[in-house]
Amino acid sequence: MTDLETAILEKLKTVMDPETNTDVVRMRLVENLWADLLGKVRYTFRPSSFVCPIAVTLALDIRAAVASVPGVKSQEIAVEGYVMAEDLEKILNEEF
Repeated sequence: MTDLETAILEKLKTVMDPETNTDVVRMRLVENLWADLLGKVRYTFRPSSFVCPIAVTLALDIRAAVASVPGVKSQEIAVEGYVMAEDLEKILNEEF
């Protein structure tokens, strides 16, 4: 694991699911985290259910948290296991 990946995971531990009051790392809502030395980050967001009512809010909070980590230059986010995955991916992958 790179230093950047470690820093991202630490930051993500501060993003809480308001329904469970548990951080998104422990809930395993972020998977396949990868970061290169140039600051390009990729990961998968998997909401807790196919019709999660707070998926958009959580995804935006996750994206903002990752963006705030020093060294992150770009993000490529995949969404899986969500009814509106394709639409949410488009929103999340706009320039931040």
